[in-house]
Amino acid sequence: MTRLHDTTYRGFASDNYAGVHPEVLTALAEANDGHQIAYGEDQYTARLAEVVRAEFGEQAEVVPVFNGTGANVLALTALMPRWGAIIASGTAHIHTDEGGAPERVSGLKLFTVPTPDGKLTPDLIATEAFGWGDEHRAQPLAVSITNTTELGTLYTPDEVRAIAEYSHAHGMALHLDGARVWNAAAALSTSLREFTADAGVDILSLGGTKNGLLGAEAIVVIDPSKAPGLVYLRKMNMQLASKMRFLSAQLLTLFEGGLGLRSAAHANAMAARLRAGLERMLASGEVPAESLGFSQATEANAVFALLDTAVADRIRERVRFYDWDRSRGEVRWMCAFDTTEADVDAFIEIVRDELTR
Repeated sequence: MTRLHDTTYRGFASDNYAGVHPEVLTALAEANDGHQIAYGEDQYTARLAEVVRAEFGEQAEVVPVFNGTGANVLALTALMPRWGAIIASGTAHIHTDEGGAPERVSGLKLFTVPTPDGKLTPDLIATEAFGWGDEHRAQPLAVSITNTTELGTLYTPDEVRAIAEYSHAHGMALHLDGARVWNAAAALSTSLREFTADAGVDILSLGGTKNGLLGAEAIVVIDPSKAPGLVYLRKMNMQLASKMRFLSAQLLTLFEGGLGLRSAAHANAMAARLRAGLERMLASGEVPAESLGFSQATEANAVFALLDTAVADRIRERVRFYDWDRSRGEVRWMCAFDTTEADVDAFIEIVRDELTR
């Protein structure tokens, strides 16, 4: 096949724009020769199960899947009966970006709570945590949080623990959407376990694609008693890979040798460089102070900025990124494992050019 794209192009729209990490490509090649038993009875999936138990606890089970929506839908479906409901932030990916899949595929109800920074608290959860035994109301049986959140903010281990204690005290399981869980771990300088299993999370959607994998994610069941039947649900919901060794080999690569944390830490550092460069530009007076602002803290690999929509559109003609809330001029700039310092610095120059035009 002839290469069809310009390999020098860089965007700041999503970490999904990045390719596959070279170490992951090597791992796929290593796993490719010969035959292995299909549907998860291969040696790579067995090894992944061992690694996950070492990371999350001896009870933990791992279920590789193809994508993040599949991981979230399966995890939440396994947690509750059809009359159950999930409490989540109003900006949660399961609410805003999954095409209604949790509700349409599983028949579950989402109770969403407005949050200024994408983070739930026990007090916020309490606004929807009621009505148990009332046949007229879907039963709140799970809470779903995201780390890092869709707004690029972080839950600390203590914050997750407080949510877990509240949830469990009210008979609700706790799910964590970890599409960018490695970025959270890198930003917090902790292991994955410290803000998941040790903090009381029951089930985790373990992201990989946004951190250099080729379409590989997983569900980590930290408390198997909370998610019976997951193995059957995976098949029913078309997430069972026949050649599972290739999913498992990729996920293994994130754990072994520390690639997951290294890649995420680099993406986080590039976002910090972008934010710092823009702030220096403002502080120096190179651009008018009112021309650029920031709507969220930059705690991982996302920068949320505020600028005139006409300026944003001009910048976007040169470098792709997404509007977050066009009504208020809010945009999102994402960094990935392969974003370079030169990429960031060039983007800052483009922003400067358009703000001073």
